[in-house]
Amino acid sequence: MIRFAVFDLDGTLVDSRRDLADAANMLIGTLGGEPLSEAAVTRMVGEGASILVRRVLAAAGLDPDSPGALEQFLEFYDERLLEHTRPYDGTEAMLIALSARMPLAVLTNKPQAHTERVLHGLGLCRFFQDVIGGDTPFGRKPDPAGLRELARRARVPLAATALIGDSPIDLETARRAGSQAGLVSYGVGYRGDELRDGERVASSPAALTTLL
Repeated sequence: MIRFAVFDLDGTLVDSRRDLADAANMLIGTLGGEPLSEAAVTRMVGEGASILVRRVLAAAGLDPDSPGALEQFLEFYDERLLEHTRPYDGTEAMLIALSARMPLAVLTNKPQAHTERVLHGLGLCRFFQDVIGGDTPFGRKPDPAGLRELARRARVPLAATALIGDSPIDLETARRAGSQAGLVSYGVGYRGDELRDGERVASSPAALTTLL
């Protein structure tokens, strides 16, 4: 029985594709490159800002080690963090239903400050008792340290904890931590990964209320 649910953010709770792509293309333009499509940038999201910056610069034919590139990207993204980012349809209703049944938390590779601003700006912070971002001492997924820490704080065994995400990284994190796992097929990182016994896929936020 699941007693604690931990959610990924981008691609699971919120659709942030355009704002991330716009910030990436601002960086590329500043360095003299040609912009990438939103779809191309989206395929590179999921493993933290530093890896995203290296990937988009390489894809644009630029030096992935350009000095100050990460800092510039974070500044550009900070300026447009909530211009187009919105919860997926049905997310708020799903969180209302689940938060009445169990504690909820967020584990993301997005920087902590940006994560908290998104959750507050979209009115989602009230549903989560804890949030761990990718620039904390717990590292980035698939390192399971953040998930283990959230379960420890919630005083729920990992076997009764579920990590809900949209990508192979989330799946690997749950497996390495020894927790249960669920993927959302509407998320941008979903690849139709082969699932093990007990791992499930939800086709919509509403379906997560049944999955959990």
